[in-house]
Amino acid sequence: MKLGILVNSNRYLTTITGIVGVAAARGNQVTLFAMDEGTRLLEDADYVALADLEGVSMSYCEHSAVELSVNTRGLSDAIESSSQYSNAAMNHDADKVLVL
Repeated sequence: MKLGILVNSNRYLTTITGIVGVAAARGNQVTLFAMDEGTRLLEDADYVALADLEGVSMSYCEHSAVELSVNTRGLSDAIESSSQYSNAAMNHDADKVLVL
């Protein structure tokens, strides 16, 4: 299964890490796209570590990160600075999408 997670809030880190960890461990593909307040999670080590899991891809809205002055320096190359195009692609490709 392909699971998409739109992260537009910074309130659900524990839920996100739990869902992604279980889904990836079961062999599912997980795509995370952070925008708006969700880009603040890019400053949290537990969130960015999800990019290292097998089957997980991550991107974020660069515009949102800039507007909120989120520090994205030093992020792994596995986390793509992107646009809403990545959000649209995630929604198109995913079997299920969660919004947190």
